[in-house]
Amino acid sequence: MTVDRIVHLFAGIVILASLALAHYVDPRWLWLTAFVGVNLAQSGFTNFCPLSFMLKKAGVPEGGCR
Repeated sequence: MTVDRIVHLFAGIVILASLALAHYVDPRWLWLTAFVGVNLAQSGFTNFCPLSFMLKKAGVPEGGCR
């Protein structure tokens, strides 16, 4: 797996998990969904993503979307 695929997978899982937690546990879990959305928007503007930075440092190969 490449950095881009891991970042997309991780963001999707966190969003779905926070939506489930908001529905079944407490609506305040929606703040996690908002945080992920803001982080995705910020990385779109600045081309910096903390998760991709950490994955690159860990030696995960880079690659683009197909």
